[in-house]
Amino acid sequence: MKTPLAWLQLSHERIRLLVAMAGISFANLLMFMQFGFRDALFESAVVLHRRVKGDVFLMSPESTALIAMASFSQRRLYQSLGVEGVEAIYPIYLDFALWKNPETKATRAIMAIGINPVDDVLDFPGLAEHQHEIKRENGILFDRLSRPEFGPVPDWFASEKLVETEAGGQRLTVVELFELGASFGADGNILVSDQTFLNLFPNRQRGVIDMGVIVLAPETDPGPVIARLKTTLPNDVMVMSRQEFIDFEKNYWQTATAIGFIFSLGAGMGFIVGIVIVYQILYTDVADHLPEYATLKAMGYGDRYLLGVVFQQALILAVIGYAPGFGISSILYVLTAQATSLPMAMTLGKAATVLLLTVVMCVGSGAIAIRKLSAADPADIF
Repeated sequence: MKTPLAWLQLSHERIRLLVAMAGISFANLLMFMQFGFRDALFESAVVLHRRVKGDVFLMSPESTALIAMASFSQRRLYQSLGVEGVEAIYPIYLDFALWKNPETKATRAIMAIGINPVDDVLDFPGLAEHQHEIKRENGILFDRLSRPEFGPVPDWFASEKLVETEAGGQRLTVVELFELGASFGADGNILVSDQTFLNLFPNRQRGVIDMGVIVLAPETDPGPVIARLKTTLPNDVMVMSRQEFIDFEKNYWQTATAIGFIFSLGAGMGFIVGIVIVYQILYTDVADHLPEYATLKAMGYGDRYLLGVVFQQALILAVIGYAPGFGISSILYVLTAQATSLPMAMTLGKAATVLLLTVVMCVGSGAIAIRKLSAADPADIF
């Protein structure tokens, strides 16, 4: 049985090993949190997109994202009914209203989603049984996952307290709750009827919508239908498949804003920090044991063996440093999701990506540190 030289050297200096573990865990923590916030940004931005029941979507070419929608005529939706394969159409209104906290009276922008109360177009938990209740004049459904700055609406409603407030100059009554969730673009959401929506935004005209949803007949291939729609409809609307609709939103946050770049840069900084820490640990270890390495050379061990010892140390550091970083990050994901209502979750892909980066980080540091081994000359000892 071979002597585990790499592990023995690392464990001989326990304080140094603990410092190395802490440094690598900190670098992992930085990468996990940056990737977590970035992915939460993208996922929260498309929660509504995933909840809309549709196969094809119409948007104005002037729209850039869900938080900056441009309106277009509902006539385009009616025109799409003449295309073979189209079974149903649904209009959706989107805009931000100034919501007044019913407790503190502070105001904050909230996203208003307007639909026809009889349209089965959204798939929100708690919506199917209560959607008809928005038929009431200025009756709304409040997103229970909205940020607490909008007031203790879910708690008041659960205690059967009448929840009334103002938005857009209108007196609103919360008739039920649903679940959608906050995003980087919208801290909270309300679901209203198309008539209530027009009351909230008197400058908006009926029939001028923000999103058109098209449902295709069962077992219909969306590709040919989308091609026919693009040929039939004027250029004042964009025709997108469901995946294109989702990618359109993600692309905005990734390329048109600095947020995606900032989070990626933060992860890169964590990677660099890890390289510096591991390099210092391995370089110091090699320098401290240079006479021992020279002795091994004199005994007949080649450079390949010595390099293998250093790379084994790098891999050991990667594994034992990754474990606590993964555990702490998983806990922080849960706490962050509870505090911000953002969909932060540890996924297999994220865990594998950071593990791979950790291995590359440690092995790369080892590759730099082994240059010191060239100085391990037996002639310096004998």
